[in-house]
Amino acid sequence: MRITVYLMVGFFLFVSPAGAFKQLSTEKADCRNCHTLTTAEAKEIFTGFQGELLSVEQAEIPGFWEIGMKVNNQNVPLYLDYSKSYLVSGTIIRLKDKKNLTEESYRKLNPVDPSRVPTDDALLLGNPEAEKKIIVFTDPHCPYCVKLHEVMKEAVAKRSDLLFQIKLMPIKTSSKKIAETIACTKSMEQLEAAFAKKEIPETSCESKVIEQNLALAKSLGIRSTPTLILPNGQISPGYKPLAALLEIIDQAVVNN
Repeated sequence: MRITVYLMVGFFLFVSPAGAFKQLSTEKADCRNCHTLTTAEAKEIFTGFQGELLSVEQAEIPGFWEIGMKVNNQNVPLYLDYSKSYLVSGTIIRLKDKKNLTEESYRKLNPVDPSRVPTDDALLLGNPEAEKKIIVFTDPHCPYCVKLHEVMKEAVAKRSDLLFQIKLMPIKTSSKKIAETIACTKSMEQLEAAFAKKEIPETSCESKVIEQNLALAKSLGIRSTPTLILPNGQISPGYKPLAALLEIIDQAVVNN
């Protein structure tokens, strides 16, 4: 993900050598309940900035609020410290699991329009008339795609309001030819055979589906499989167990 901020702010992050936020980072000390920042106050703080305030919420990192700003038609997450004196832009990584928190926030601020994602090539899993449609980018040779696919089957067996629209996105070189074959036949059986590491017969048909899917994924900032596009346009990468999968789908409320 590339986040380019054209906001010139004249503020810099100051960290004392003594560890000014040491107390904030402990489990016993949680200052989030002691500090407030209203939308009105944030708007006043950013008066004169070339950007539109979109949201204000507590950041996961101790001692900061996360500020959603629209700058030059791009929605970006920024971080304001509790003293309301320092604004920070950049990537925040959670060390325990290497999760990019800034990228996650960026995706929340920039949902895609699911109706603009072509699904004519998609393999369907679930109820075609389902209320909740989830687009899934998958790779036939991706181990976590295999695991998620089994969870998706559990989900549609449990609930009739779900439809997974599976688009082939072969990241691995070894899976490109297989993906092209499956795209030509549009066969769920062949996809599941590929997931099971079985050989599938090659087809001589020519299709630009895989090339188009890869280009589409790149334009959406999708770089890994499996990746979901939820009904509200939020992008959610990675494998999820059944309970977590159903939870994020149910939380993906579409605002009409």
